Amino acid sequence: MTDSEALRWTSIADLVGCHPDAPVALIGAGLNERSLTPGRCDLGPKAFRAVLPRFSTYDVETGAELSTRVHDAGDVALKGMSPADAFAPVRDAAAAQGTRELTVLIGGNNAITRPGVHALGLDRVGVLTLDAHFDLRDTDQGLTNGNPVQALLEDGLSGHRVSQIGLAPFANTKRAHDKAKAAGISVRTARACRELGMAVVVAQELERLSGLCDVIYVDFDIDVIDRSQWPASPGARPGGVSVQDFFDATRVIGAHAKVRAVDLTEYDPSLEIGDLGSLTAGRWFCELLAGFAGR
Repeated sequence: MTDSEALRWTSIADLVGCHPDAPVALIGAGLNERSLTPGRCDLGPKAFRAVLPRFSTYDVETGAELSTRVHDAGDVALKGMSPADAFAPVRDAAAAQGTRELTVLIGGNNAITRPGVHALGLDRVGVLTLDAHFDLRDTDQGLTNGNPVQALLEDGLSGHRVSQIGLAPFANTKRAHDKAKAAGISVRTARACRELGMAVVVAQELERLSGLCDVIYVDFDIDVIDRSQWPASPGARPGGVSVQDFFDATRVIGAHAKVRAVDLTEYDPSLEIGDLGSLTAGRWFCELLAGFAGR
């Protein structure tokens, strides 16, 4: 039987391939240099793709079957590149997919966020970050994975068009918080996400940004998840958001029509415990596609 499920199923991997007319594009951006905590975020895109066959296209909770095709645009060649040198290649790779409804960048460290945002056009974009950290470190020592938001402000992005969700206590500095407040950035802490529900907070901030911009870029820095459920990022902390809240928020984001590009950053497969990291990243992608299917 050609349709037998005895040895396999239709998986998320079956949706990803060379599909020039697909509404969604996938790009690997394994930038690793100048990470404040050395690691192997460059391994993220390979580990991410490898886990996709383990996910079915069927959501038993909603009865929905995912069918959205995803064009795999391959990996940007970034080995040994600094964030400064990687800026143009990542920006151009993302911009090349600009006719699609959604572009997904798989990092790589958080320095890929700045070029990803530029690919949408700095004068028309709003930025939403799900992150334990402000990423507002000073840029006087160059670009790192700790200052993409600061660099975007210096590039001319208005802080009023930035929403930061999931900020963790004792993982940031007063200087960074003061910078965020002075710039007009909307700051929502991990505690606010737990008390209100992260999906609710995300929906509120998407609504706010929608009134200010034409398109939205979302940075999923996966270290926003509680470290007990997500050990595969050096920046993850105890007391972060739950992985289920992260998935729920992802589905809300995927469904929003103004979200045109997203990234997944700070996944370091070298810190895996079992295959928890890759399975979490894979489920995140399923939730993103499930949300997108509801547009």
